[in-house]
Amino acid sequence: MTEPETTRGELLSRDRHAQDGGSRGGRPDVRPVPAAERLRAGGPSRPRGIALVPQPQPNVTLVEGSTFCVSGHDGTVRPDRPDGLFVRDTRVISRWELAIDGQPVEGLTVIPLEPFECVFVGRAGRRAAHPEPTIVVERHRYVGQGMREDIEVHNYGAEPAGLDITLTVGADFADLFEVKEGRPRSVPRVEHRFAGTDLMFWRTGLPQQRGVRVTGLGAAAGAGTLAFRAVVAPQAAWSTTVQVLPTVEGQEVAAQFPSDRPVEATEPSRRMQGWRRATPEIAVDNTVLARALATSERDLGALRIVDPGHPEDAVVAAGAPWFMTLFGRDALLTSWMMLPFTPELALGTLRTLARLQGDHVDPMSEEQPGRILHEVRTGADLSQALGGHGIYFGSIDSTALFVMVAGRCLHWGIEPDELAGLRPAVERALDWIVSYGDRDGDGFVEYQRSTDRGLENQGWKDSVDSMVFADGDRARPPIALAEVQGYSYAAFRAAADLFRAWGSADRASAWDRRADELRHRFHEAFWMPAAGFYALALDGRKRQVDAVTSNIGHCLMTGIVDDTVADAVVDRLVAPDMFSGFGIRTLSATCAAYNPASYHDGSVWPHDTVLGLSGMVRYGRRDAAQQVLGGLLDALEAFGGRLPELFCGFDRSDKPAPVPYPTSCSPQAWAAAAPFEMLRAGLALESDAPHGRFDAVPAPAIVGDVHIDRLPVGSVRLRIDADTEGVQIVRDESGDGHA
Repeated sequence: MTEPETTRGELLSRDRHAQDGGSRGGRPDVRPVPAAERLRAGGPSRPRGIALVPQPQPNVTLVEGSTFCVSGHDGTVRPDRPDGLFVRDTRVISRWELAIDGQPVEGLTVIPLEPFECVFVGRAGRRAAHPEPTIVVERHRYVGQGMREDIEVHNYGAEPAGLDITLTVGADFADLFEVKEGRPRSVPRVEHRFAGTDLMFWRTGLPQQRGVRVTGLGAAAGAGTLAFRAVVAPQAAWSTTVQVLPTVEGQEVAAQFPSDRPVEATEPSRRMQGWRRATPEIAVDNTVLARALATSERDLGALRIVDPGHPEDAVVAAGAPWFMTLFGRDALLTSWMMLPFTPELALGTLRTLARLQGDHVDPMSEEQPGRILHEVRTGADLSQALGGHGIYFGSIDSTALFVMVAGRCLHWGIEPDELAGLRPAVERALDWIVSYGDRDGDGFVEYQRSTDRGLENQGWKDSVDSMVFADGDRARPPIALAEVQGYSYAAFRAAADLFRAWGSADRASAWDRRADELRHRFHEAFWMPAAGFYALALDGRKRQVDAVTSNIGHCLMTGIVDDTVADAVVDRLVAPDMFSGFGIRTLSATCAAYNPASYHDGSVWPHDTVLGLSGMVRYGRRDAAQQVLGGLLDALEAFGGRLPELFCGFDRSDKPAPVPYPTSCSPQAWAAAAPFEMLRAGLALESDAPHGRFDAVPAPAIVGDVHIDRLPVGSVRLRIDADTEGVQIVRDESGDGHA
């Protein structure tokens, strides 16, 4: 890390006490706001007599890399629900039902252990001569390129219990998209046979043959069943193990769940332990945020996936259950938020996306030279995927985000030489932004899909009804999104920083000039004086799409918002029609298309809200930021410490607890990163390693004392101790360097 020009003490050991006032573009107002004052300012307040009750989750999802299993709370996988064990975007188990003496096991509870394992506890029906059930069943389930389930049956009765135990198994090898979207499917050509203790299923007629073997210790295999007979003595237990072993082209996939080894010795456990060691130790007085940070650390560790050819470069899958694959936008925004805490995740993401960067023009996949991908799919039938390809490039923002994250790596201490390997990819990405991205040469980046096989809307709000005018009419492409111009602006600033660090001062100045021009032109084209806000987009006729949306919070985060109107923008984002009390709505309640239970037209997305919060801090509006932070903390409490992908945007005055969105992913990558960004924004942590600066402010009253050990800034590790009066930053000598 570059030494500061003044003294090391200025960087590593300064007390930052509350200051009055703040200046636009300078240090924000750091005066602690007492609870009573926050309430007078419209801060979060819980209606008297209303308790925030944790929301029940509709199912249980286990995740390990790109493998995931969705079941009911009793452990059952049913074919009439979007349940199943999924490996490589294909459902290899569509039915998994345990019965004792012909009756299903009643679920009692689920005990989560790791993201990839849990214990289902249930009981069998009442037996003769007993007033209550006496047979308790524990099912210890692990996933990882397959599944293992240890079944243990306990007899709490006074006499031996003779039991017929049956596991009914089915496999349909449906593509993930078919299951997720409930698409009608032709009757699958699934073949099945059984022998000894094994069930075998396989499906032909796919571009890539898929199969699965299910084997049970001591089982008698039948047509779609594994049967066990057991006599269990009083106060004793009987157990067996069932394994699910998928095959691709006739070859079994190497399982990553325990066989006869302790679970701690498995690859998923080792990866999780390494992830935890690499993540800074954080203690926070606010117990809701503390729990959320621990949960998010766990979830992000489980969502990491790797290219087998480059195991050193981990990326995060977008979210469970339906997006357990690499999405460019999701991985980059998650890396952006996590970069101060886990820089290796950002580097792995950048290197992986650079290897997959577009190099030619293909209208079907929407690949273009320099473009960063939208998503990767690995299913057996890629005709189901977007564009009919394993890699689809139809994202308008991932390319600019790629450059943004590379520039932020520099600020957080990654040496220019280490980033030099990304320079060709950064240059190609910048070329894409100013050529293919700017379709008509007007200086703005627009999207319009190449074929009807692609996404109609290619920003983060990619549902078909998300691009609307205030009166409800839909915008027509090509569409220039406001936040995409913000990302492009930030990418140009990042390019200037990178080229300056790489010794190319002239190129750095050119990108700074381009950034200045874009910021000026953006304000001229997107500002709506009557509304006191920026337009969502420009449509194909260069008209302002005048809906008031959360997208503009991203513009604050990138710094493209003109200083003279920043206060008006912030005030609008926390006005009653936009701020639900738990988060910022995606669409104003005053717009004709507003629907609080929609996907993108009035719902609340935690990552979207927290990026707006970060923008408020950037522009010195800590009053508004604390209001939003308080709402998010209450949402976290209601959801038991794990923010979902999104929740409904009903007003808190009407619905005093956040209402879940039915098909929201959980865990989900950028929602899991949100608590870390909440902490970073709350302390206004900022690093400028090239100039030897690191800044922080006292902790908000709602967060309380914060202690961070081993925060990585390049080769240095910092310890941060913050309370509401000040913050101390010192070098942590217990562990320097990258983990």
